[in-house]
Amino acid sequence: MGDATLWIPASAAAFKADIKTADISSPEELERYENAINEIFNAGLDIQVEAAEGDVGIAIDIGTTTCTAAMLDLHTRKVLGKASLGNGQIRYGADVINRIIQQTKEGGVDKLRRAVREETILPMIESLLKESRKEEKDITRYVIAGNTTMEHLFLGANGESIRLEPFVPEFLQRSGDTAKSCGLPGQEEAEVVFAPNVGSYVGGDITAGTLDSMLWNGEEMTLFIDLGTNGELVFGNSDFMLTCACSAGPAFEGGDISCGMRATKGAIDSVELDPETYEPKYSIIGGNSDGLGGRKDAETSVKPAGLCGSGLISIISELFKSGAINAKGKFVGQSPRIKYDKEIGSGEYIVATAQESASGSELTLTESDLDNFIRAKGAIFSAIQTMLKSLDMDVDCIDKVIIAGGIGSGIDMGKAISIGMLPKLPLEKYSYIGNSSLTGACAMLLSNDATQKVFDIADNMTYLELSTYPGYMDELLAACFIPHTDATLFD
Repeated sequence: MGDATLWIPASAAAFKADIKTADISSPEELERYENAINEIFNAGLDIQVEAAEGDVGIAIDIGTTTCTAAMLDLHTRKVLGKASLGNGQIRYGADVINRIIQQTKEGGVDKLRRAVREETILPMIESLLKESRKEEKDITRYVIAGNTTMEHLFLGANGESIRLEPFVPEFLQRSGDTAKSCGLPGQEEAEVVFAPNVGSYVGGDITAGTLDSMLWNGEEMTLFIDLGTNGELVFGNSDFMLTCACSAGPAFEGGDISCGMRATKGAIDSVELDPETYEPKYSIIGGNSDGLGGRKDAETSVKPAGLCGSGLISIISELFKSGAINAKGKFVGQSPRIKYDKEIGSGEYIVATAQESASGSELTLTESDLDNFIRAKGAIFSAIQTMLKSLDMDVDCIDKVIIAGGIGSGIDMGKAISIGMLPKLPLEKYSYIGNSSLTGACAMLLSNDATQKVFDIADNMTYLELSTYPGYMDELLAACFIPHTDATLFD
């Protein structure tokens, strides 16, 4: 009825600074990063960027949900600092389409640019300078990798053509950008390199990530998947590369799920269910739980706050395996954990009671949540199927599957296969490489040769626009069941 002041609980705002993401933070990620960099340069690329002692560079991955950055000493090639922060644009929409629409409104260009630059990128750079004890004048080079929309919004370029036919972005490749022209700290003429885009929905994060995947340097038929708000895929080897993107939506990030949340403290990231009673046992980010009902590890008092993407994959797989839900994602099991509303003919699963949850409110997984998630997983699998069929191939032609993206670190590949999200292949064919976009950007930061290789990769990719490809919608509809309407694909 009038002016109001809103207080946002810290748990709801945690995504701004407490997201569990792949940003070269843990010893495992640092080791993975160092191995990847060595592999890239052992493939024949030279480390040849001009740098004086003390010069530093910053690699930035602008994600739709999360942004990450790393500062490197360009002379010694050591990682001096790393940072991650939720993309400030999130309040303008969870996906790129909504943000493009927001950009077209009055003042939208400046609002979107300010949200990602002033509210997100600049604070990360400030944090990196403080962590490394460096000054702005020491920054001589930037590499920025983001999807096509993120790069446009960062630069204030018009993104409207990205979402409208014939889906031609304002730019695919850029040159001549500097720290001064981009509003970034550092030497005024410090070069800012943007990883090249391939199409409207396959951007610099994927071309940089493909460098890290090493797909371009081998004979094995490799499927590279970057999982996030958008699902981007590359299939091929040193002879050819086919790429496409599907709109998985925010479900993998916890969006459009009633008890969903991003991978922050309190998020359930793995679940096991008793096959008879459907009682859950799970692990929680920031602490482990050996079950519900108040039984916690002695070292932690963390209670569940919701389900993140890997937790959703895990619990849906368990519900289906135990018979609690059917192939359509409808509840059919009987348990105190399952409630049915006879009036609307719908069921829901109690993940945590009010006493067991961090919020003091009941956490439930509804049939509407299951529908949203099934569409997201269906988008990934149908994109894989469409790419393979366009080449007259099937899943047996795949020698390796490489998963990238923050959500990939916690995924149980076997469970992802069981619900029809990933193709049924031996688990040894699957591997996870972390934040491939950031790693690829770091390699570009260290080497003009690696930068040129990424541009070559972009030039050699064939872009498949799924939204206009014949048969894609049929594939998508077929994949919107657990695991799929064609059971032979998962026998």
